[in-house]
Amino acid sequence: MRSIKAMKTAKIGYIVLSVLFCVLGVLLIAVPELVLPAIAGIFGSLLILFGVVKLIGYFSKDLFRLAFQYDLALGLLLIALGFLTIAKAEDVLVFIGIVLGLYILMDGLLKIQIALDSRIFGIRWWWLIFAAAILTGIIGFFLIFRPSESAKILIMLSGISLLAEGILNLVTVLTAVRIVRHQQPDSDII
Repeated sequence: MRSIKAMKTAKIGYIVLSVLFCVLGVLLIAVPELVLPAIAGIFGSLLILFGVVKLIGYFSKDLFRLAFQYDLALGLLLIALGFLTIAKAEDVLVFIGIVLGLYILMDGLLKIQIALDSRIFGIRWWWLIFAAAILTGIIGFFLIFRPSESAKILIMLSGISLLAEGILNLVTVLTAVRIVRHQQPDSDII
């Protein structure tokens, strides 16, 4: 037997940070002027934290190997984007729109593959991941191509994107990550 602590940490981290993404998304939609002064630091920090959680998830070797299968590359990307967001605070609106759009589009596309793999594994709710991934990918696509919109519209679109990304991650982690106490690893490489 082996410890399931890393999987629990990754799953809880995913849930907590996904909820934080949703909260930040709602704040950006409802009261953008309140969040704008601190957006680069908040958003950059969230990206870095989520990158670390994704790395923990990747190395945790969950039972199905579905939800975390792309998290090594995505975790490193998020950490790099988080530091870039903090460093480019003066150009934060356009920069965040493009960065967030690219990440969300890529994550949506990868989650489509996770949904299809989940279907093969017999996970009953695979279609929920699939639908959320398509919606999230479309929102990310629009965010990439609208970075020059007015600041308020861009912030609200970023809020919608964060909310969709948070929901997509919650749906994925709650439906595709199974923690089994006596799970045996495939190998002891990691």
